[in-house]
Amino acid sequence: MKYLVLLPLLVGSITIQAQNLKSVTYTDGTQKLHGMVSAHEGKNLPGVLILPAWKGIDNEAKQAGQDLSKEGYIAFIADIYGEGNIPEDDAAASKLAGQYKNDYKAYQNRIQLALDALIKQGADPLKIAVIGYCFGGTGALEAARGGLSVQGVISIHGGLARAADRPISLIKAKVLVEHPAEDKSVSKADYDSFISEMNTAKADWQIINYAHCGHTFTNPESADYNPLMAQRAWKHTLLFLDELLK
Repeated sequence: MKYLVLLPLLVGSITIQAQNLKSVTYTDGTQKLHGMVSAHEGKNLPGVLILPAWKGIDNEAKQAGQDLSKEGYIAFIADIYGEGNIPEDDAAASKLAGQYKNDYKAYQNRIQLALDALIKQGADPLKIAVIGYCFGGTGALEAARGGLSVQGVISIHGGLARAADRPISLIKAKVLVEHPAEDKSVSKADYDSFISEMNTAKADWQIINYAHCGHTFTNPESADYNPLMAQRAWKHTLLFLDELLK
């Protein structure tokens, strides 16, 4: 019951803090993309690209941007879908996210454009990591699979599936998967296949499983929210980024 009382206060705090993020417009051809950057732009610091969940830039992504800024990173939140394409409900989000999951090269391209925008905002191009939530967690893994120039990626309750006929390339980026143990969206077959893929790719990888957690366990606005495990996951995120970028 106490979490229900605290939730409106937490959401209000997120909204206020998000006002410190600055909007950045970049493009993919004629498609306008509207990302957000934290307060450290232009200071040649390590950079973290944040890939949001399937409805686009949300409060969880904004909170991560603020928190990473406090840790001394330039944080940039990517706009994957672009202006005029923000889904209004879960059905629309599922359809749009599915298009990018199937056309993974288009997804990798939008991630690369966001990385370019992050560097233009002042991030050190040799010290960049990608983190993502849900659909964005899938994107973090696509950054690694695509050989994008990042030191590491963190997938937070992201999808792990990969088409069986898709070739496996060597993965140079370090990989951390923060996986809710009771995530019904990830089958055991996909979980096992992912481990096999990482080993075949000779990746430096690890998976942390969080007990008693459903899919969106890190999101305070979700019914799956588990505050203790979310706090642990964030500490693991910071530890991994510290190893990669500092």
